[in-house]
Amino acid sequence: MKDIDIHQAPIGVFDSGVGGLTVVREIMRQIPQERIVYFGDTARVPYGNKSKDNIIRYSRQIIRFLRTQNVKAIVVACNTASACALEEIRPELDLPIIGVIKPGAKAAAGTTRNGRIGVIGTESTVNSQLYTDFIHDLNPDIRVIGKACPLFVPLVEEGWLKDPVTEEVARRYLEDMKQADVDTLILGCTHYPLLRSTVGKVMGAQVTLVNPAYETALELKELLQREGIAAESAPDSTQEAWPEHRFFVSDLADKFKDFANSILACEISRIRQIPIENY
Repeated sequence: MKDIDIHQAPIGVFDSGVGGLTVVREIMRQIPQERIVYFGDTARVPYGNKSKDNIIRYSRQIIRFLRTQNVKAIVVACNTASACALEEIRPELDLPIIGVIKPGAKAAAGTTRNGRIGVIGTESTVNSQLYTDFIHDLNPDIRVIGKACPLFVPLVEEGWLKDPVTEEVARRYLEDMKQADVDTLILGCTHYPLLRSTVGKVMGAQVTLVNPAYETALELKELLQREGIAAESAPDSTQEAWPEHRFFVSDLADKFKDFANSILACEISRIRQIPIENY
């Protein structure tokens, strides 16, 4: 990061596709002075049905790319990559890196009233048991019920957020959670907050939905302050070297741009497609 003020360096954020934009949205809300470099691996989405070895390989490639953008910290805005790759990769890096699982688990453990927490996510995330492990580290008496919901990601990617088909799928997936009488439900995939209204409708008002994207943004804010690398003020966006935010994908840039502009407060005019396999 030669000749660059680390305080004004951007945050690297990556996900398997558009889901990580929910984390970007929360970072923009909680720490708006920070600048973001986002990579969405839209050519290889979803990660939830990939092997652990492939997810680790993908994550290493993306991190190598983000390092070329002079990021000062990295957020793994993907529950699957957080579950399968984060601890493997963390020792290899000389800059802070956080995932989305631990912040969500901490919030859920502090929220539940009856000691029954549900976790919905991809097959890889649910099978990893990481949410359960983190929650049990905080309170071993809490019962954690996991449910893989693999169809949610393609439904979100298609933009079918309020489609009747999506609600029917949600009702089928969430029946186990209702039967288990959970009072807290972790939206354990960064795509899932975009289905919050549908999930909330199915589960009922008595169930608290935990959004790990929000919790991760708060943890990132604390991390940057603790490390002494938080932005002191917004960089001058008129300088070519420091655009407002930068967005990259591995495929389908136009589709990504349309989706990003539908959920982010700022207008994204340019998305760059890069050959991530080269990294």
